[in-house]
Amino acid sequence: MKQFLLQKHYHFMLLPGMILLIIFSVIPMVGIVLAFQDFKMGLGLMGSPWIGFENFSYLFDMEDSKTIFFNTINIAFWKIIANSVIPLAFAILLNEVNKLAFKRWVQTIVYLPHFLSWVILSGIIIDLLSLDGVVNNALQAIGMEPIMFLGNNTLFPWIVISSDVWKEFGFNAIIFLAALTGINQTLYEAAEIDGATWLKKLRHVTLPGIAPTIVLLGTLSIGNILNAGFDQIFNLYNPLVYESGDIIDTYVYRVGIVQAQFGLATAVGLMKSVIGLILIVISYRLAGRFANYRIF
Repeated sequence: MKQFLLQKHYHFMLLPGMILLIIFSVIPMVGIVLAFQDFKMGLGLMGSPWIGFENFSYLFDMEDSKTIFFNTINIAFWKIIANSVIPLAFAILLNEVNKLAFKRWVQTIVYLPHFLSWVILSGIIIDLLSLDGVVNNALQAIGMEPIMFLGNNTLFPWIVISSDVWKEFGFNAIIFLAALTGINQTLYEAAEIDGATWLKKLRHVTLPGIAPTIVLLGTLSIGNILNAGFDQIFNLYNPLVYESGDIIDTYVYRVGIVQAQFGLATAVGLMKSVIGLILIVISYRLAGRFANYRIF
């Protein structure tokens, strides 16, 4: 109690955040029971009949379940890879720039998309890739046929991945830039004296110097393997690309909100949450083992 009184200012500082967390994250968890009910709006939460695991059985029997889980993992996996490799390469190249003014100008330009919502960026992408958009007009100008980019199941996942990288790679590079500044500059000087080329310095000094950061970010990203980006895909996709672009979150929205199948939607969302929790625990353990990362 004495320690609590000594730290009361910190507890009061945390209080607003804790209240919001309880209201918007803890209390709504009561709705999990919908996953085990044949929920009827008129009967309410307490009056709807219990059906056990029937919603989950129905989920696994549906052909759609295989599609949405595959699409989610496929898109999320390639997003994780691209959002690790490209920001790393960008940070390494930007770190070589000696002109501070130019370096800051480039950083500002590439950071800007991160602060724009997907509603705005999706509108820009749709305008660019539509049949009468800039890209198709350029293709027609050189004698090619227009391409329905956002209606093509082969192209759509890659448009999602590449546009996410475009939006986030500048911001994601901040961590790598911070790690690069922590490398002892005498190592580079010693390498230059030994006649090392830029590639050799990259291989033997730069990459080993930021290896713990790379490992840490890589292991922690495992917990996001089921987060393919609802905002982005919801604003970009359409029924033509459900086969390759429909993910767990968009499916839950469509089934639960649009079709009013609340029990099924809750079952899908609950399964995603449980799997996500397991993956977060695994990624945290891996981060602790390989990168010595600990929260508590």
